[in-house]
Amino acid sequence: MTQTTSTGDSPMLSLRGIDKSFGAVQVLHSVDLDVRAGEVTALVGDNGAGKSTLVKCIAGIYTTDAGDFFFEGRRVHVHGPRDTAELGIEVVYQDLALCDNLDIVQNMFLGREKRRGVLLDEPTMEEMARQTLASLSVRTVRSVRQLVSSLSGGQRQTVAIAKAVLWNSKVVLLDEPTAALGVAQTRQVLDLVRRLADNGLGVVLISHNLNDVFEVADDITALYLGRSAATVRTRDVTSSQVVELITAGRSGELGLAPETLSATA
Repeated sequence: MTQTTSTGDSPMLSLRGIDKSFGAVQVLHSVDLDVRAGEVTALVGDNGAGKSTLVKCIAGIYTTDAGDFFFEGRRVHVHGPRDTAELGIEVVYQDLALCDNLDIVQNMFLGREKRRGVLLDEPTMEEMARQTLASLSVRTVRSVRQLVSSLSGGQRQTVAIAKAVLWNSKVVLLDEPTAALGVAQTRQVLDLVRRLADNGLGVVLISHNLNDVFEVADDITALYLGRSAATVRTRDVTSSQVVELITAGRSGELGLAPETLSATA
């Protein structure tokens, strides 16, 4: 991973002109995205709009074909997930990647265990797990030694998010964190998403639920057929306008230029 210094005020994470193709199919077309510290940026779009591909490009799972990747004002080249982790970018995928047969501490440190000599440093890991959950004001977990199999959907999501922020993360991407959750569990997760931003992290929320988006997001970036239709402040738009950006790429004066839309037809 190489870095080039850049000057001036800038978002924590900034993508410019990202292209990605799979064979003859171009999935992303010159996509832009900004993520600011202390804010939640919602990434919305219909199925096939390119959200998952963009997230995997940010995570280093896919290499981009073109475009620039800036982190804390520096231009960086990401060659794999290890590079993004070193920058302080963590992704919580929809499947959570938790092991049911392990407890919370074991899951949070899976693959990154603390050791004291040849033995696992269980006291240190327990304390770090407790402190991380406490810093996020998580009070629904009875014990950090609970098996993940005993947790509710909301609690599992909480553990996955806590695992992501345990490693001094600066940007966290959350892929559909409230999918398949009940009302109370959704409330718990949305409160946690907001606290992440309030603690100074840059948060990307990928969601189909516009009620969730309008409740916690500061910015909304809408993708349409692999293109950035618009990035707007949440307070400046209505849900209907965002739906139009998602489904048609344009809402009034917002969105893609008519000639661009004609080219995608």
